[in-house]
Amino acid sequence: MGNEASWQESITPGRFAGKTVVVTGAGSGIGLATALRVAKEGGKVIAADVSAERLDALVGGNSGLDLVPVAGDISTEETVAAVVTAAGGRVDALANVAGIMDHFAPIHEVDDATWERVFRINVTALMRLTRAVVPLMLDAGTGSVVNVASEAGLRGSAAGAAYTASKHAVVGLTKNSSVMYGPKGLRFNAVAPGATITNIEATWGSQLAAERLGPLMGANIPAPATAAQLAASITFLLSDDGTNVNGAILASDGGWSAV
Repeated sequence: MGNEASWQESITPGRFAGKTVVVTGAGSGIGLATALRVAKEGGKVIAADVSAERLDALVGGNSGLDLVPVAGDISTEETVAAVVTAAGGRVDALANVAGIMDHFAPIHEVDDATWERVFRINVTALMRLTRAVVPLMLDAGTGSVVNVASEAGLRGSAAGAAYTASKHAVVGLTKNSSVMYGPKGLRFNAVAPGATITNIEATWGSQLAAERLGPLMGANIPAPATAAQLAASITFLLSDDGTNVNGAILASDGGWSAV
């Protein structure tokens, strides 16, 4: 029985009322669940995703919610600019959720294309979008950014070399930004999901990884969480309920990080 069986999402009406929140990876998985949670709680969501089709489905299936779709590759300055334009000069909160996996390849098996793609999506895109919205938050004197890291940002046994390095980079960006901007009224935190039911493929592309990590992961990983459970953690930190939390890396993993 998964740990989702006894939990039901409970909407907090008005928690994001009057706020504009950018969510990347909003077309599926954790990003989709986060976008819906924020919108159901009264926020205007700028929903960014590489797939226009998934965004169309999101908006079309939730006509009563304030969802503004922006389709494109978030690692490009063009899409970043489109997100900022859609926000209309105001971003109260940003959830950097979009990410890709690496098929568990250890460093001697990593090809340049995989390395560069994982870092482009998981790190560079996050940096560029954050870089674009921070000035708006500084002008407002307030703002909350939540980056999605991973168990692979906390340990070396949860993914391959590229993904693990990229999520450690996300942790570093989160901590550095919290120090830099905390006195200006901005909060930067990260959520580190464990096993989660999403459409991100986590396939063994390496025999060495399967032999080495398979037993470690099989013995320790709790039952997968739902995307909505991760959205609950993310939206807590995004919202004013996260007041006084800055520079934290919240493991939302069913206790995996305690093992």
